Amino acid sequence: MKRLPALPVLLVFCSALAHAQLDKIVIPAGTPEDQALTAIAKEPDAQKKLAMYQDFVQKFSTNSAAVAYGNWQIAQTYQTSGDLSKALEYGDKALAASPHNLDILVSQANVAQQMKDNAKLVGYATQGGQAYNGLDKQPKPAGMSDQDFAARVADDKSSARNAYEFLEAAAFNAIADEKTPKQRMAYIESFTSAFPKSRFAESITQYVMYTLGPGQLNDASRLISYGEKSLASDPNNMAALLLMANAYVEETSPIAVTKSITYAQKVIELAKADAPDADRSRKLSAGVAESTLGFGLMKQDKTAGAVSHLKSASNLLKGQDDVAYATALYRLGFAYAKLNRVTDARLVLTEAVKIPGPLQQPSQELLGKVNAARAKGR
Repeated sequence: MKRLPALPVLLVFCSALAHAQLDKIVIPAGTPEDQALTAIAKEPDAQKKLAMYQDFVQKFSTNSAAVAYGNWQIAQTYQTSGDLSKALEYGDKALAASPHNLDILVSQANVAQQMKDNAKLVGYATQGGQAYNGLDKQPKPAGMSDQDFAARVADDKSSARNAYEFLEAAAFNAIADEKTPKQRMAYIESFTSAFPKSRFAESITQYVMYTLGPGQLNDASRLISYGEKSLASDPNNMAALLLMANAYVEETSPIAVTKSITYAQKVIELAKADAPDADRSRKLSAGVAESTLGFGLMKQDKTAGAVSHLKSASNLLKGQDDVAYATALYRLGFAYAKLNRVTDARLVLTEAVKIPGPLQQPSQELLGKVNAARAKGR
C-alpha cells in the first residue's frame, strides 16, 4: 500500500459534519501540527520516527485530523515491519478519529487480508461501501444549486471509485473464501447492504442460493426474504429475479407459483438472449428462466404451453451448464410424458440420462416409467 506523504497539503478536514460525507485528512500548512510533521519527515531513523508520531498523537489529541493521520502513519509503520496486530490496532484508532475515510479503510482491509481475518476484512469493506454510497443521500448545502450539488457528488464518487471497488472486491473474495455457511451468509447480508447494484451481484446471488439451499442452511424463507430485499433496491436485478423465480416455483402455493412465473418472464425480457450482443451469462439466465417458467406452467396444469419454454431452455442451456441443461431436459421429458407424447419423452430423457449429476437418476427413473407405459400400450 502506497503511503501518503507525511506533509499534507492545505485543505479542510471533513469530520463528522454529516454521516454521508467522506472524511479527508488534511493538516493546514503553517500550523503547529504541520511543523511537527515536517520535523518527523526529516527523521531518518524508523524507530525514532515511530516514537515521534506517538508523541504527535498525544500532543495534538484534541485535533481529530492529527490523531487520525498520526495513528495511520503508526499503523503503516507496523505493517511494513510485519507487526500486523499492532498495525490493525493503530489503524482502528485512526478510524475512530476519521470513520468515513476510505484510504484508511483500504489500509485496514489490506492488513486484515494479510492476517486472513475475513471478519475484520468484511467489516472494513462494508464500512467503506456504506460511506461511499451515502454520498447520494447527503443533504444539499444551503445556497448550492441542484446542478452544482450533483456535480460535487459525482466528483466525490469519481475520486473515491478505486477505493470503493477495491473494498467491494476484497469483501467478495472473503465471501468466496468462507467455509462456514452461517458466517458466509452474515458476510453476504453485510455486503448487499453496503454494495447495492454490485458488479458481483450475480455471483453473490449464486452463493445465497447455495448457502441457504439444501445441504447448507436449508432456509427457504430466508432465501425468499433475501431476494425480496434485493429486488426492493434493484427491481431489474436479474440474479435476484432468477433466485426468486427458482425459490417460488418449488412452493406448493398457487400464489407462489404465479410469482415465480412473473419473475421468470421478467428475466427473459431483460436477458434478451436472442439479441446479437447477448453473452453467455445472459443466455444462461434466460435459459434457466425459460426452464423455471415451463415448470411453473406445468404446476398450473398448462403443460402444453410449457413445452415451448422448456424446448427453448434446453436449446439455450446445452453446452452452457450441465445441471441446468439436465434439469430442463427432465422437465421437458416429464411434460411430454404428461401429454402422452411418448416418443418425444423417450428421446429427451435418453439425452438427460447421459449427463452426470443430480438429475441423472430421476431422469433414468422417469425414462423407465415412460418405457413401461409404452410397452403396456402396445
